[in-house]
Amino acid sequence: MENSSNQYYQQWRLIKDSMARYGVIAGGMGVIVAVVMIFFYLLYVVFPLFLPATAKPVGVYEMPEKSAGKTLLLDMEEQNEVAARFTDSGQVVFFDVATGKTIQQQAVAIPAGAKILSFSQGSPINEGAVVYGLSDGRAVVVKHQYDVSYPNNKRVITPSLMYPLGEKALVLDEGGKPIEQISAQISEQVSTIISKSATEIRVTSLEKEQSLFADEATLNRTDAQISVPSEGVADILVDKEGQNLYVASSNGRVAFYDISDKSSPVLKQAQNVLEKGQQITSVAFLNGDLSLMIGDSTGLVSQWTIVRESSGRSLMQKIRSFKVSDKAVVAIKGEQRRKGFLIVDAIGNIGIYHSTSEKKLINKHVSDNLLSVALAPRANALLMQSGDGKIHFWHVDNEHPEVSFKSLWQEVWYESYPKPDYIWQSSASNNDFEPKYSLIPLVFGTMKAAFYAMLVAMPLALMSAIYTAYFMAPSMRQVVKPAIEIMGALPTVILGFLAGLWLAPYIEEHLAGLFSFIIIVPLIVMLFSFAWQFMPRDIIEKYADGWDGALLIPVILIAGWFALSVSVPLEALFFNGSLREWFKNELGIGYDQRNALVVGIAMGFAVIPTIFSIAEDAIFSVPKHLTIGSLALGATPWQTMYKIVLLTASPGIFSAVMIGFGRAVGETMIVLMATGNTPVMDLSVFQGMRTLAANIAVEMPESEVDSSHYRILFLAALVLFAFTFVFNTLAEVIRQRLREKYSSL
Repeated sequence: MENSSNQYYQQWRLIKDSMARYGVIAGGMGVIVAVVMIFFYLLYVVFPLFLPATAKPVGVYEMPEKSAGKTLLLDMEEQNEVAARFTDSGQVVFFDVATGKTIQQQAVAIPAGAKILSFSQGSPINEGAVVYGLSDGRAVVVKHQYDVSYPNNKRVITPSLMYPLGEKALVLDEGGKPIEQISAQISEQVSTIISKSATEIRVTSLEKEQSLFADEATLNRTDAQISVPSEGVADILVDKEGQNLYVASSNGRVAFYDISDKSSPVLKQAQNVLEKGQQITSVAFLNGDLSLMIGDSTGLVSQWTIVRESSGRSLMQKIRSFKVSDKAVVAIKGEQRRKGFLIVDAIGNIGIYHSTSEKKLINKHVSDNLLSVALAPRANALLMQSGDGKIHFWHVDNEHPEVSFKSLWQEVWYESYPKPDYIWQSSASNNDFEPKYSLIPLVFGTMKAAFYAMLVAMPLALMSAIYTAYFMAPSMRQVVKPAIEIMGALPTVILGFLAGLWLAPYIEEHLAGLFSFIIIVPLIVMLFSFAWQFMPRDIIEKYADGWDGALLIPVILIAGWFALSVSVPLEALFFNGSLREWFKNELGIGYDQRNALVVGIAMGFAVIPTIFSIAEDAIFSVPKHLTIGSLALGATPWQTMYKIVLLTASPGIFSAVMIGFGRAVGETMIVLMATGNTPVMDLSVFQGMRTLAANIAVEMPESEVDSSHYRILFLAALVLFAFTFVFNTLAEVIRQRLREKYSSL
């Protein structure tokens, strides 16, 4: 009976051992599978960022209504269903984009007897109106618009023309001189028209003024004249705000005028933008009208933007260039919502580029001679007219042009910035904003936060682990170790909350006190320890070995109170009453309330329990025969500690530090709440930062799904994942080598 019971017990134990073994295997494999799946999911979301752009022909058909005249402008509405062809006879032909079938044809209100000499389209952000310059010194402004309706649940787009400044032609030149060139920006309140005749360039400003007693608004007009450059004029452009005027000459010279005061234009700069012998063949604005794209006779397009110098002057600066071929650039079209643009050369090659990422996205040959090109508002289609009278309709797939290795990891010269820089600024309130997706400031902020956290946590955690495991009395250790470990149970959101709302303001107000505490408290502790050995022997013997730390508690409290008390007179004596102002005035070091110092203290407090617990266990687990043998051979406790115990426990200590570092790198809530979340690259302990984890937490809820911003946030998560994986793998390799090296002790 006893044997059968024992046999049953052994069988049940074997079953439980097998269950435990397979459970551990299944759990371990589950963790590995989960980690691998997370990695591949991140890769799945990020991968589309690096897919190449494509452009494919969809249809070719005869140009609609050839009898209406030559094409001055092709344009499409947002849905890519209806297109408009403006002709040199004043006709506007609306046609179906897919088939070329004419929908309707309308005549612009061109006065009888006047001829169209010049034509221009304004910025899409200012209603996209077009302006005709006439042979009798007048101009007509017209806007094409599209009404969308849904009869029987089917979308119907109805095109029409409207006149923002009225159907009556606007007199620009009282003498009736022909308008040879024209440019305009038409907005709801203020419209600016730049016209060029044979002898002058005229700046005309029309401001609407609504009277309380009149139904219609009146136009207040302001005129000013600019002399025509001696080298002639190839093109004139005015930005969407009507503040800056650019006059380009064919020989490569561009004059930049400030026309914010419409009655008195001011020449700010005139310079050659091309090398000698080259000619300007096409000029256009990049989206936002902050950059001028200048195409020349060699097939090169250079980007010029207005940069404000340290002296306060605003000057044009070349920041980059693009080349589609060796033939002259005949047309440049900017995207309406991004910083991309289309280039057309003299032999019918098209190239689509993105200025910020400096990527050549598409380079195709369409026809030997392209006369007109339209880029869809969403930059997902092209409409092109070739010299043989054909209309070419192409579909464009170009979802993430702003992402490249350079835009993510290298310095980029952004519009209006004085020099290339690393910047993260993912969104703004308008469509002409230039996204700045450099991950370098976020990686820098992550490393900075982890560095200052480890700077606080490592000395305190490791020294306390050494003392607790090796020198502290067992009864005291039973209280201290659980107390420190339970610190790890504090939610980081609570620590971040306290750091942001209490610690940061307190340190700002008592900065001198903090420095006094760091300097004075260790000195007083050392003096007390030195004096303790001279105490009478009977007093020393009352305290057993290992209880020394308890004696220091009141010493530290009193020393801390003393340090904070003397900091006020010391600050007044040596730093004119404010240490923060002294740093700023004498050393040029600014101070943000929520900074790396606050993060280091708060996050160090969160990391200490992790490092302490693992390191203390490693030190305490060193076999006793090693320490006893060392002491028996005459070594002191300290010699035994750093020559035997620390070497034997070094794999565990190293693991503790690496796990603590990984915790600091991945921390989110503390850095989210205790810093200003400003992605700046400043090593100062008094400046804030933004980490990869905090950036994901802040911006992910507001990012558009599948947008470039959304996928770049996943890329940041992938970078964080890869960094911790590689770092922990290297740490494990080092730990194993340390274990092998000191396993013989």
